[in-house]
Amino acid sequence: MKFQWTLLLAFIFALIVAIFAVVNVDAVEVNYMFGTAQWPLILVILGSVLMGGFIVGAVGIVKVFNLQRKVKQKEKEVSHLHTKIEELEKKL
Repeated sequence: MKFQWTLLLAFIFALIVAIFAVVNVDAVEVNYMFGTAQWPLILVILGSVLMGGFIVGAVGIVKVFNLQRKVKQKEKEVSHLHTKIEELEKKL
């Protein structure tokens, strides 16, 4: 159910950004470190949203990867402790 709410909120956010971008179609000057260029504001807005999404996604993937690695380490520790418990029970 949580995924459905997340998907619905993402769709609403995308719709709001799309409407905002379509309303702002004037050409704007974009300053780069090496020069300037004229771009439609709709492309600047959509490009910024896409880059932000990619950055957030990349950070999320790194966080999930690190958490999965920690889970594997903890599972190994638990397995090791279970074997120690079994050995101690056999000695008793």
